[in-house]
Amino acid sequence: MVISGDKGLSEAARRQLEKEIADLRAQRAALAPQPGEQERTGDAADQADVIDRAEAAARLERQIADVSAKLEHGAYDSSLLPDGTRVSLRFADGDEEAFTVVTLPGEDADSVTSDSPLGLALAGAKAGDEVTYRTPRGEATVTVLELTPPKD
Repeated sequence: MVISGDKGLSEAARRQLEKEIADLRAQRAALAPQPGEQERTGDAADQADVIDRAEAAARLERQIADVSAKLEHGAYDSSLLPDGTRVSLRFADGDEEAFTVVTLPGEDADSVTSDSPLGLALAGAKAGDEVTYRTPRGEATVTVLELTPPKD
């Protein structure tokens, strides 16, 4: 996995954020008044629609700003495992699995987000450590077999 420069985001995470911004901008554009719409004087329902659209546009602007900040500043928190870290774990039932740590959740089933309960528990861990984290069913413990940070 290639890490994009000084921002700590993988190329896949960067592409995902760029797509999210494009989608949000398209939604915002769809809310813009259509030609002739502003000259129209309508009833209270028309005015309520204009207010609702303005509020939705403002909400989209905030989301665009949040995603833009993620693109500009990279990972959310430098204390988290960086995007692209590979980790191999042994679970309590003896199963062993390898995961890639990601900043943004995606379609990759073999990934764990850095800010998930497991991702947070792994921050600062090294091979041989046992870490405990919370699951919907209670606490779980895993043994770290290997933890490899991404290559620059």
